[in-house]
Amino acid sequence: MSTHREELTAYTGAFVDELVKGGLTQAVISPGSRSTPLAMVMVAHPDLTVRMHVDERSAGFFALGLAKTTGKPTALLCTSGTAAANYAPAVVEARLARVPLVVLTSDRPHELRDVGAPQAIDQLGMYGSHAKWFAEMALPESSEPMLRYVRTMAARAVGTASVGPKGPVHLNFPFREPLVPDLQTPSLFKGGRRSGETGPYVTVSEGRRKPDGAEVDRLAAAFAGVERGLIVCGPQEDPSLGGALHRLAESLSWPVLADPLSQLRRGPHAADWILDSYDAFLRHPIVKEKAAPEAVIRFGAMPVSKPWMLFMKERPDCRQVVVDPDGGWREPTLSATEMIYADPALFAEELAGRVESLAPIRTGRWANAWRELDARTRKEMDAASRKVQGLFEGRVFTELAETMPEGSLLFAGNSMPIRDMDSFFLKGRQSVRTMANRGANGIDGVVSTALGAAAHHPRTVLVLGDLSFYHDLNGLLAAKMHRLDLTIIVVNNDGGGIFSFLPQAAELDKENFETLFGTPVDLDYAHAVHMYGGAFTRVASWEAFRSAFREGMEGEGLHVIEVPTSRNENAALHRQIWSEVHRSLDSWLAEVDFGWIGRSAE
Repeated sequence: MSTHREELTAYTGAFVDELVKGGLTQAVISPGSRSTPLAMVMVAHPDLTVRMHVDERSAGFFALGLAKTTGKPTALLCTSGTAAANYAPAVVEARLARVPLVVLTSDRPHELRDVGAPQAIDQLGMYGSHAKWFAEMALPESSEPMLRYVRTMAARAVGTASVGPKGPVHLNFPFREPLVPDLQTPSLFKGGRRSGETGPYVTVSEGRRKPDGAEVDRLAAAFAGVERGLIVCGPQEDPSLGGALHRLAESLSWPVLADPLSQLRRGPHAADWILDSYDAFLRHPIVKEKAAPEAVIRFGAMPVSKPWMLFMKERPDCRQVVVDPDGGWREPTLSATEMIYADPALFAEELAGRVESLAPIRTGRWANAWRELDARTRKEMDAASRKVQGLFEGRVFTELAETMPEGSLLFAGNSMPIRDMDSFFLKGRQSVRTMANRGANGIDGVVSTALGAAAHHPRTVLVLGDLSFYHDLNGLLAAKMHRLDLTIIVVNNDGGGIFSFLPQAAELDKENFETLFGTPVDLDYAHAVHMYGGAFTRVASWEAFRSAFREGMEGEGLHVIEVPTSRNENAALHRQIWSEVHRSLDSWLAEVDFGWIGRSAE
């Protein structure tokens, strides 16, 4: 008869081995006692890279960053009690952003639940609808049926997290004491395998969603008669989409509005049809009046730009087709007319081919007007950001657009940084991958997510505000513990800068506004950075910024560059730039011809 230790060893060994055979190669562990069986076996597996992180909230986001960057599931393991609750923010972000995580929470056995045992809380389904799938695991046994069960559950967890829409899964493991497995067991990772088996116990696969041919024919026939159309690409990660959308844009003569997280603004693909300054010119009243599209095809998640969302909300009669590879519903304007569930690149290629065969006749006025509008705006935005005296927040991204090296990764924090990325990180030939936590759009865990990305992607740069930096200072420990290279640019305006752009800034007196929304903390972050073994530079000029940035990118370890700014001045400068851009467009817009309004796209 097997002992408890033998059963624990065989059960956890089979589970961890099947995670790896299913394609999971990264694990992030938060220390604790109840998670001992899985933690020890994970460290012992030769094909699993394990990183420790003592703060569970930061650990969750670190694992999120790894999974976002690799596109593959990362395991996340903690002990029982509130440790598991601290993973919740990262689980929420993973679900909304479609990031694969395998969350493993250790628990007290059933007889110690709801009886006052220490470090015991209700962990069953604790992430609610934010977990794509949840299962309470059986107590460890070493019988053949149970070893086949635990391998099946491991394979199912990896597979469920990996298929579209990707997301977090949660398995809860009850463990009885003693908790220490026998790592010297020769059969540690062999339990439950079929005779002669070397691969996964069970595989989970998913094919690309092929567009319906009849539907593509119908859309091609409809759009061939529409000149006033737009292609919009929001946040997405498919590197093949750029070429497919260029072909579709050429076939339809429709411009492509490219979000900063679309992966379309930078790279070797053709950019003739890509527009990147729309966030500024869609604020112009003449553009709103004259440039109304008849049809829109949107790919990816909802774009960052609020002016774009308002532009579409004001046009409920515009035919809007949303293409989603995973059967989701990412359409907050409530104006979509069709949801197409198909692989975006396949759909774009097939629709382009059908339209090309129809050879639609275009005047060119619509497309030419949009492209000229974008070129004029881009030139003005760039010039306006450079002529500002002193350190202007938007210029951080103007500088990075010129200095980010080929193959690097740029991570933007939420609130103002991602919006400044949208406005000032414009298209170019260098291949720069862009990333942000745009699932829940929170400021929590941004440092840790970027460090998780840096663990896989060399030459990673993070730009975030001072409150986001403060919110996740604990995350810096990962840089020290795992010797990660990351350059962080902290835009320090001593508080929540984005609130200066919102209506409450005009409705409240200064004191109450600062208390409720400005929330200045007046911290010297140099001390925290040095505590974690990083280098800290506070710059006073763009020349100093460029020097510090080069040093960070060429050096090793953690480099933090602080760009001190004023919230009030920053809001005024943004408004001044938008005003200057609009004035420069006024006379041209009054004369420009956006083309005829063709027959309906119905």
